[in-house]
Amino acid sequence: MKTIIFAAALTLTTSALLAHSNSNETTPQEGAIVETVEVIELRFDMPMRITVITLTGPEGEVELTRETGLEPVPEFRALLPEEVVVGGYKVDWRGLSEDGHPMQGTFAFTVGD
Repeated sequence: MKTIIFAAALTLTTSALLAHSNSNETTPQEGAIVETVEVIELRFDMPMRITVITLTGPEGEVELTRETGLEPVPEFRALLPEEVVVGGYKVDWRGLSEDGHPMQGTFAFTVGD
């Protein structure tokens, strides 16, 4: 009986340790059409260390100012320049979940009327 309880506890503990963080929400949202955008936000269900984030727009790569450092956080923020041109944008990010598993994602949005 003790063996069964130990095995069950070990399985539950291992499952929790192997869980990886997912990006649950972004700002702007995937596929959104917005008049303007000031910030890129990624929200996760567990802390994530964002190691690389790029924003590509109609005129090429857009320089972002990280508001969040390299520490693991449940919400990542980066500021855009004051003016962005009308057109399509794509965000690509890479990071590490709390357990060190590499993660990545992408989403797109459009600035314009």
